Amino acid sequence: MAMTGSTPCSSMSNHTKERVTMTKVTLENFYILFEKIVSWLWHSFLKRLRRSAHARKETEFLRLKRTRLGLEDFESLKVIGRGAFGEVRLVQKKDTGHVYAMKILRKADMLEKEQVGHIRAERDILVEADSLWVVKMFYSFQDKLNLYLIMEFLPGGDMMTLLMKKDTLTEEETQFYIAETVLAIDSIHQLGFIHRDIKPDNLLLDSKGHVKLSDFGLCTGLKKAHRTEFYRNLNHSLPSDFTFQNMNSKRKAETWKRNRRQLAFSTVGTPDYIAPEVFMQTGYNKLCDWWSLGVIMYEMLIGYPPFCSETPQETYKKVMNWKETLTFPPEVPISEKAKDLILRFCCEWEHRIGAPGVEEIKSNSFFEGVDWEHIRERPAAISIEIKSIDDTSNFDEFPESDILKPTVATSNHPETDYKNKDWVFINYTYKRFEGLTARGAIPSYMKAAK
Repeated sequence: MAMTGSTPCSSMSNHTKERVTMTKVTLENFYILFEKIVSWLWHSFLKRLRRSAHARKETEFLRLKRTRLGLEDFESLKVIGRGAFGEVRLVQKKDTGHVYAMKILRKADMLEKEQVGHIRAERDILVEADSLWVVKMFYSFQDKLNLYLIMEFLPGGDMMTLLMKKDTLTEEETQFYIAETVLAIDSIHQLGFIHRDIKPDNLLLDSKGHVKLSDFGLCTGLKKAHRTEFYRNLNHSLPSDFTFQNMNSKRKAETWKRNRRQLAFSTVGTPDYIAPEVFMQTGYNKLCDWWSLGVIMYEMLIGYPPFCSETPQETYKKVMNWKETLTFPPEVPISEKAKDLILRFCCEWEHRIGAPGVEEIKSNSFFEGVDWEHIRERPAAISIEIKSIDDTSNFDEFPESDILKPTVATSNHPETDYKNKDWVFINYTYKRFEGLTARGAIPSYMKAAK
């Protein structure tokens, strides 16, 4: 007689089956509850961690606010720039060892040249701007003689120095730098500001060779050359500059480079990059910055700006008469796309490219192939070689000065008069607290607690 096969499950009583099912459900519920408890504990831990980190930042912030910064907190390393009303020094903060660029401006000169409003605008823009395209200001303070701005140090130097080293840039290199400058200018336009002084001196290069905008009316920007009244009635003041006009492009470039640095550091300056409407008393808008960019683009490709002359007065007259003076030398060939964009930048402001918005500029055929969203993440057109955090090889050499030494004011020096007007510099002090204001990624282990 054959035996009928059976499984343990089939021989299990209903009561046992119910017990197994209940045990299984109980274990599943236990693990679900356990996961929830672990998750809750982890989130609670992260929240406490974030609160603790924020409390430390707040304590540090309050301590920073109470701390009075002064010249004695920084060690001067080297002069890296000089303008009409001050200079720029590479400095190191004594307590942290961080390296900065310190702009020093003489109060007496600011008052004498009536530039207090420009200085205030510069400071306010740098406080408000939190952009990769604008040089960052960390602190500002003052003493009896000077104003001080502590800026990030950009070891790549500036575009003026780069152009001085090279005869011309290729169209590919020009495309890169003009595209980045478009984004930089647009970033301040979005804040409601007009730069009014876009020129190669004010396009700084970071350690990777990318552009940052600087000098919103300070140092080399605060010159008589940038004030409309300086050029009033100059149309008939000097004879035409026939010697410069008759030069070929090579001699023009050589003469331009020979005089360029002197113009950058003088109180006279150069109006080469300033839009004609800025000199007129009929008003202007943010489109004046796009004119300046067109002049820079011309200089990159040709080797000198289109209106350069041996005197600022003659340059001014050429700018105002741009319809006749804006020409392209036949011995320096450039593409029709490049020429067209320059002429779209340098034209009547009503017809200037960018009037409807920056997208019109971005879509121009000269920028074909530009990855606007990731351009700053890509390698720069010209790489910058940096040997150390305080490498100044991309800057000019300057002799030491006595701007930081205490001086005794004389009766015929403006310093004797400004002391009664020192109130105009009130509330100039500023401190950027990186922990609370800087944009940046938070640690990955803290993201879950957001």
